[in-house]
Amino acid sequence: MSRSAQHTTDATHGPARIAAGVVGAVFLVVGILGFIPGVTTGYDNLGWAGHHSTAMLLGLFQVSILHNIVHLLFGLAGLAAAARPAAARGYLVGGGVVYLLLWLYGLFVDPHSGANFVPLNSADNWLHLVLGVGMIALGLLLRRAPRRA
Repeated sequence: MSRSAQHTTDATHGPARIAAGVVGAVFLVVGILGFIPGVTTGYDNLGWAGHHSTAMLLGLFQVSILHNIVHLLFGLAGLAAAARPAAARGYLVGGGVVYLLLWLYGLFVDPHSGANFVPLNSADNWLHLVLGVGMIALGLLLRRAPRRA
């Protein structure tokens, strides 16, 4: 394979770009699922924001309209970031940091207070920890495939 053909393949299918695209697509799907009755239990109790929204995505994760919109936007950002390797790595590392901060926030905020505006529950907190660590690891470990001579 010629050097220019290999460069095109690396630039198009770089592992960080693929990971950002997959992560973005998953967030997009999760955002959509949050608006589907049945997948989201207690859908009648889906509120705009805050801990009073008692709808549960997959019966585990407390969601609100705002929470679902954030997932949709985060998903779109991942798909957009997948266009360039540096942007993809930035999305993964930056998004991972955001999720670790959200995990810490969830640990310290009273789940029944107005400060719990997202809303967050224990399942969300554990998921945010895993997402944060996983996204940062992907962003730091994935580089373009090595070029062949």
